[in-house]
Amino acid sequence: MELILKRDVENLGFADDIVNVKNGFGRNYLIPQGDAILAATPSARKVLAENLKQRAHKEQRAVDAAQKEADKLKDIEVKIASKTGDGDKLFGSVNNADVASALEKAGVTIERKYITIPGNNIKRLGSYEASIRFHK
Repeated sequence: MELILKRDVENLGFADDIVNVKNGFGRNYLIPQGDAILAATPSARKVLAENLKQRAHKEQRAVDAAQKEADKLKDIEVKIASKTGDGDKLFGSVNNADVASALEKAGVTIERKYITIPGNNIKRLGSYEASIRFHK
């Protein structure tokens, strides 16, 4: 079943993307929640094409702004203090919310949903890298 997404759906696509999903997922979840419409109708495809034309300029500005933010963060190194147990183990873990609050203390505000840590949590001492998504 081909659908046009009205808003971003995690692990599926972004707004105005045409996606293929199983019939049950489209009929029972995406369409009733208002997250998608059927892409089979020609009028829906025409509206989508017009929206994409109008959005092209806005997206270019968003990409430029994201690049500026990425340049700011390129050389930032954040240290997060946490209690440790025997060896290298941490009590609890460090997750993307902790990284977001540490970045905010460093002067950069980023929502935690855009921060990705390999393995979702850090449970041992060490040096780690987190990736940040600024744009689609």
